[in-house]
Amino acid sequence: MSSSIPSLNPPHRLLFGPGPTPVAARVYEAMAKPIVGHLDPFFFQINEEIRPWLRMVYGTTNPFTMVLSGTGSAGMEAAVSNFVHEDTKFVVFIAGYFADRIAEMGHRQGATVVRVEKPWGETFTDAEVREAILRERPTMVGYVTAETSTGVWQGGNAICQAAHEVGALVIADCVTSLGTMPINVDATGIDIAFSCSQKGLSCPPGLSPITVSENAMNRLRARQTSNRTWYLDFKLLDEYFGGQKRYHHTAPISMFYALREGLALIAEEGVEARFARHKANHLELVAGLEGLGLKMLVNNPHRLWTLHTPIIPEGKDDMKIRKYLLDQYSIDIAGGFGQLAGKIWRIGLMGEGSKKENVALLVESMGKALAAA
Repeated sequence: MSSSIPSLNPPHRLLFGPGPTPVAARVYEAMAKPIVGHLDPFFFQINEEIRPWLRMVYGTTNPFTMVLSGTGSAGMEAAVSNFVHEDTKFVVFIAGYFADRIAEMGHRQGATVVRVEKPWGETFTDAEVREAILRERPTMVGYVTAETSTGVWQGGNAICQAAHEVGALVIADCVTSLGTMPINVDATGIDIAFSCSQKGLSCPPGLSPITVSENAMNRLRARQTSNRTWYLDFKLLDEYFGGQKRYHHTAPISMFYALREGLALIAEEGVEARFARHKANHLELVAGLEGLGLKMLVNNPHRLWTLHTPIIPEGKDDMKIRKYLLDQYSIDIAGGFGQLAGKIWRIGLMGEGSKKENVALLVESMGKALAAA
């Protein structure tokens, strides 16, 4: 005798952590559209619609701007594995967890990795990055624009300028900045940039938008050894998404629909207006948190507009506060990890979640949680 299995009914969470972020109804609706094959002309049409919008949010004219089937970590591994190998000297500026992950990926590719480190939550000055790059004279340089573990924004102009002086290419992690803050890939001089779909673009996780400069692509085409990671080989992916449309893998069609709609929403809002919205809500949230007596880990002007890291007050329990917010308000924020475990909260305000009413809700609920604890 068969029995009825209840339908799926996830809880409705208010996602104010470092990601994923709230998803617009229009994006959910797009994912319910009929799928086509991964070699269907309509799928490639969707992909071509996505590309100019990605160039817009990245601030680039790079022809090689596309989407990887994989999360932001796949984008990171793709950026590293295509350009970093046994003959590479790879300088990585590390002041947080995800920069450390870039270095680890370089190590696994057999590169000579030079770790330039500072305590988590700090930034590198122009003089520091220039001295390190001119001293080491690497062939590749890596840094994180928006460090998700700390809430720090790291400027890239000095990094890229010094790297190009010694003939190096620059990889930039834009996971928590794309679609919310000006990255300006071309003006900054970034050669390879990667991100994800579930943060500033307000789509579900599963895709990694990337962009690669022509200079970097020319170096890749001249590479004599094969990428050890077949799935993330840019040469093969270019044959799939480019002119040849040669089968490479089965792309997640519904996720491409979602990203198309998420980027369309950004285009309709206007990218500059979107940046301004995120900055205004960021400033209001910081003022509200400081009004509750909380101190921020990161000094101005190095704070992300998307991820806020207040220091947990002495005597307050990290998990109890977060449990109170989840139980009483269904608000999901994150704690610190690594060097900052138990020391900070990570409060995301990005994409669909960056709204004035959400700022007010976060400040009010955090105030009540602190009082209850």
